[in-house]
Amino acid sequence: MKARLFTLLALLTSGLSPVHAAPPGTDELITQAGTKAAEGNKSIYVHFGASWCGWCKRHDAFLETPTIKPVFEKYFVPVKVVAQETEKNKALENPGSEALLTKLGGPAGLPFSAFLDAKGALIVNSMRVSDKGLAGGNIGHPFAPEEIDWFLVMMKKTAPRMTPEDLTTIESALRTQKK
Repeated sequence: MKARLFTLLALLTSGLSPVHAAPPGTDELITQAGTKAAEGNKSIYVHFGASWCGWCKRHDAFLETPTIKPVFEKYFVPVKVVAQETEKNKALENPGSEALLTKLGGPAGLPFSAFLDAKGALIVNSMRVSDKGLAGGNIGHPFAPEEIDWFLVMMKKTAPRMTPEDLTTIESALRTQKK
């Protein structure tokens, strides 16, 4: 007991400060997600956000909802990428985030999301396309009816084996959310 106390005291007084590991790079994140996706016959869901972004926080909370998380993770390997941080919070960014955001067709604003296959190739992103094939802009966190519609299109395209019940669970949560 005295030895543990002495060791703890020595560490506290030695001037050592806790080391904060840098966030993993996007190449590493996508490679790891690709391995899991291939093993589970899933797609990768990449969602970009930042600490200053209210809609990003809302999307993160949606994905963590107890009724949504297990359904979502049944079909997708979620990957959160921190991008476009303020100077004060630049250390939170995943290295390579801006390059990946651009590669996946991301806009200047957040949140942005993209579904990838297990090899990391883009299947579809959150840049909505209208029924007439016209660009409709980034849906961010789906809130408006047309944004929710596009999110459902994205999910159907990337998880064709998703059950109607699971799709309804996600759709209902999105359509009943409060502003």
